[in-house]
Amino acid sequence: MILILILLVGSAFIPSLLYLVWVRNTEKFGKMDWSKVFALFIWGAVFAVIMAVILSLIFIGVLSMETLQEEYVFFQRLQDPTVMTLVIVCVIAPLVEEFTKAMGVVSFKNNIFGLEDGLVLGAASGLGFAATENLLYGSSAYFQYGFQTFAVLIVVRSVASTLLHGSASAVAGYGISKGLMSKKHYAVPYYFVAVIMHGAFNYLASVGMLYDGEIPIIALVAAIMFSLISFKLVRGKIKELDKKVTVRM
Repeated sequence: MILILILLVGSAFIPSLLYLVWVRNTEKFGKMDWSKVFALFIWGAVFAVIMAVILSLIFIGVLSMETLQEEYVFFQRLQDPTVMTLVIVCVIAPLVEEFTKAMGVVSFKNNIFGLEDGLVLGAASGLGFAATENLLYGSSAYFQYGFQTFAVLIVVRSVASTLLHGSASAVAGYGISKGLMSKKHYAVPYYFVAVIMHGAFNYLASVGMLYDGEIPIIALVAAIMFSLISFKLVRGKIKELDKKVTVRM
């Protein structure tokens, strides 16, 4: 049982931590202190998840796990998906999760001294959230469907969902830092950009609930590519801002 626990936790958290190191080390000048980065990671992994569950239940209005559908349904096709299912996955979940992850960045606003800081801290919060989410989904898949399903799920989520969470939260974090630097209201518009990113990804990842044949596979590949490109753009923006800081110095 201990080995299984190590497998579940390790497979969920190691990819997120590796991405975290990658994002943080994208900066060459004025890197964010590791203590702050890990604090935001923990915020995302613990507090943001708890807050998201509570707020989601409030929005949904019921305390039934049957209404909380997983985004990935490769191994369990829903025969008659409801409108509420899609609303939960593509609207409520993005609104709530991006809000709770962004709250971590807001709570650390006194540690933001540049635009890139918001990107890094936002990504840290998102990656922490993704790690716990992967642990929950991975554990469910392992105990309900076995190792093979677990392995497929965790590999896909380690790339697609994890990078999406980090990227979307980085965008929200950028809006927060931009607002702090300019004294203007940028946080809300960038928050909704993050929500749209998250919602679009969830829709692509959930297409299997609506269609048969090759469409779900194509949509899944599109979701993975969307996450990869988003993460690349976030790192590119960090590099761009870092170069500007270096020039000013």
